[in-house]
Amino acid sequence: MQPPDRSIAFPIPLGVLDQSPIRKGGTPREALLATISLAQAVEQLGYSRYWVAEHHNSRTLASASPEILIPTIAGATEHIRVGSGGVMLTHYAALKVAEQFRLIEALYPGRIDLGLGRAPGSDRLTAAALHHGPGALPLEAYPDQVVDVLRFMTGDVPAEHPFHGIRATPAGPGVPEPWLLGSAYDSARYAARLGLGFAFAQFISPDGGQRIVQEYRQHFQPSTFFPEPRVILGVSAICAATDEAAHRIALSRHLMRLRREQGRPDGGVPSIEEAEATEFTPPERDYLDYQRGLSLQGGPERVRQGLLDLAEEYQADELMIVTVTHSYDDRRQSYEFIAKALRRA
Repeated sequence: MQPPDRSIAFPIPLGVLDQSPIRKGGTPREALLATISLAQAVEQLGYSRYWVAEHHNSRTLASASPEILIPTIAGATEHIRVGSGGVMLTHYAALKVAEQFRLIEALYPGRIDLGLGRAPGSDRLTAAALHHGPGALPLEAYPDQVVDVLRFMTGDVPAEHPFHGIRATPAGPGVPEPWLLGSAYDSARYAARLGLGFAFAQFISPDGGQRIVQEYRQHFQPSTFFPEPRVILGVSAICAATDEAAHRIALSRHLMRLRREQGRPDGGVPSIEEAEATEFTPPERDYLDYQRGLSLQGGPERVRQGLLDLAEEYQADELMIVTVTHSYDDRRQSYEFIAKALRRA
């Protein structure tokens, strides 16, 4: 498939959220190398952002440390923005996160995004293992942690703060672009109050999402980071040459999520052949139908229209697409099909 003409602009900026899926029978190294290769490919296609996720104790998703993967991707690309989708801040000290991203920004100035999230990105036991000892902060401290990260990065720690005088180093003229990730009202309100960009995970929680994004826009307070509200809409999509081909490819992802929901060992993204050979019970088929409703899948025209409709419904400023397939070629080609289809819009 020939890449589309990059001289023709997208009707809305496109980004990628990569969870670095490990295919069944493959290795984590293969998954991480595929992530780097995909970043290079979508940069050539005209995508403007590439974010990597954080998941722990998973045999299906390879990226546990976005702060390590981000500079690796930035070093392998030329101009695409690279960031975290996101850093699960409740596991870490605010100063350490600020230092990590200050360092990455120093290496790749003007290209780094810091996406912060509150979800654990793991099960409860793993989350407990990640906490920094008996003094771990409760979930309710998350908004204050976000504020501390921003203050440490900018060196604007007020005199009454117990850590006044501390600044994340290395210092530099710019800071990573800060975003809050979320799928509920709390995250939208935090982002609005702090004047940060808001990345809404529509692929996780589509119900009532328009109202959540509207809440963010209505209560947004301008900041030095963002003078106006900015919304990235995270969407799950699989695009292939035909609707039938896309539905067949997507079955692997749906089976993977079904097994995770059932608490069965996640040995990687199953192959299409394994998914087709699986006999599903009626409740399992209902769950598969539910998963199909959370994602866009189909040929270029169907996916193109679906993405544009979602962007309009949410008044999104950018779209960020997450695609999980067993075949790395199918995943790369999905982003190619989407790029070519949207340039025709």
